[in-house]
Amino acid sequence: MDDVNVLTQDPSATARAGTAAKLAQQFNAATFNPQELKLAEEIFRIMVQDAEVRVREALSANLKHNLLLPHDVAVALAKDVDTVALPVLLASEVLTPEDLVQIVRSQGTPSRLDAVAGRKSVDARVAAAIVDVGSESVVAKLLANPGADFAEPTLHKVVDRFGDSEAVQAPLVHRSALPVTVAERLVTHVAEHLRAYLLANHKISADLALDLVLQSRERVTVGLAMGVNEAALAALVLQLKDNKRLTGSLVLRAICMGNLRFFEHAVGALAGVSVGNSRILIHDPGHRGLTNLWIKAHLPATYLPAVQAALDVIAQTDLAGLDQDPERYSRRIIERILTQYEKIGVEFNDDDLEYLLAKVNQLPPASLNVH
Repeated sequence: MDDVNVLTQDPSATARAGTAAKLAQQFNAATFNPQELKLAEEIFRIMVQDAEVRVREALSANLKHNLLLPHDVAVALAKDVDTVALPVLLASEVLTPEDLVQIVRSQGTPSRLDAVAGRKSVDARVAAAIVDVGSESVVAKLLANPGADFAEPTLHKVVDRFGDSEAVQAPLVHRSALPVTVAERLVTHVAEHLRAYLLANHKISADLALDLVLQSRERVTVGLAMGVNEAALAALVLQLKDNKRLTGSLVLRAICMGNLRFFEHAVGALAGVSVGNSRILIHDPGHRGLTNLWIKAHLPATYLPAVQAALDVIAQTDLAGLDQDPERYSRRIIERILTQYEKIGVEFNDDDLEYLLAKVNQLPPASLNVH
């Protein structure tokens, strides 16, 4: 009542702002009884309509963390001018994801988007709305926020909009978890940058630059495919196929590195059969099923002896040791492949994987008796 009496004697903006701050602080202290609490809420509803910004700023600054703030008051403050809205947009947990999405879409100024992107937690729906309209710097801040949640399609939209931006790439690749399909697209963007750099800064032919980039991209892609679940692996293979990146050399590299699951998915996708049927045919004794599947997939015939040798090694090896020493495992596969080609009269001078893949790619189909 003393505060009310003060206001009747001095209804200035300064007095009103001081009363708003005092009332908000008492509200935060949770000392009101139910009747006083209801009265305080009604006073807040009046104060958010105050023409003086200082009054509304006092409410925003003092109530931004209060979980008991009435929802309608929080929304009114969040839609106010920046000096009132930003503290609430950044901190208030009373605002729902639906509130934030609506504000992002209708009042998505850079300062408001920046505040929402910096919240302690950001719902996936809110993140999607920010990615739709946010600037490069705002999206980079959102990606760097460990409390922000992203649906996979939203991350693909990030790559669509900002795939060439280093400011966005850095926080994106450093997120704690990234879908394998998104990671593969990032690898492609980085590889294309690398090729442009090689051509611009070094005396290197376009063909050689492309070869180097493809080798780098394929190595990373096979590595990304290691250990992912079946659904993620299927999505990755489909993405590679749709974008014409599911090449014969990638398939051969995968089996040479011991990634049997990727190989099974890839060959099946290229042949147009289910992964279940692909596995049955690939592991058919005598390799007859594999040969028919390979032909249907339109993969190079010169690769087939290498694939057959790799499958033989995999069938005879305890896969439990793969995680402990994948390089040794891959080396065993390559050694068997070299032996297989020697049997059909093809000599290799090096057992390096890149040399092997390049050499096999140069063999004319007529040099091998493949049926």
